[in-house]
Amino acid sequence: MKIRQLSARQIYLIIFLAVGGLIGYAAYSIKILGLEPCPLCVTQQFFYSIVGITAFIAFNHNPVLTISRFYAAIISLASAAGIWVAGRQVWLQSLPEDEVPLCGPPLEYILEVFPFGDLLNALFMGDGNCAEIPWQFFGLSMAGWSLIWFALFLVLSILVILKSKSNNIQY
Repeated sequence: MKIRQLSARQIYLIIFLAVGGLIGYAAYSIKILGLEPCPLCVTQQFFYSIVGITAFIAFNHNPVLTISRFYAAIISLASAAGIWVAGRQVWLQSLPEDEVPLCGPPLEYILEVFPFGDLLNALFMGDGNCAEIPWQFFGLSMAGWSLIWFALFLVLSILVILKSKSNNIQY
């Protein structure tokens, strides 16, 4: 079956299941593998959650055309934000060691002591901790894979928008 033949509802289900698997693996990597998530990783998990929850609601709601576009737009925006954050982390990981920003305090400490603006800066800009590559699969770091997944979710959400605009949406 070709991807263009999938209904919007099937696409939402695929997105939801993929996000569930990704967040599940993130939990496994933290609890079992002992990997410590950096601020950019936490931010990516936040955007995955937005994508997954929106896809779950859209799948269960089985909306009409206009509302389906709205759900797909939310997924598109969250995916684009995830692409930016994952792309920033990939960029940090590609820097030579002498150009990597200094490591900041742990996220928990920033949350307790610093103002909210500093927390947002840490979550969206990252620091030297985000440049570490403790895990790779087929030569890509978690941030590299995250970039690919967010790009896939963006493409799928745009496909839903295009399907609904042509009124060929099938449920």
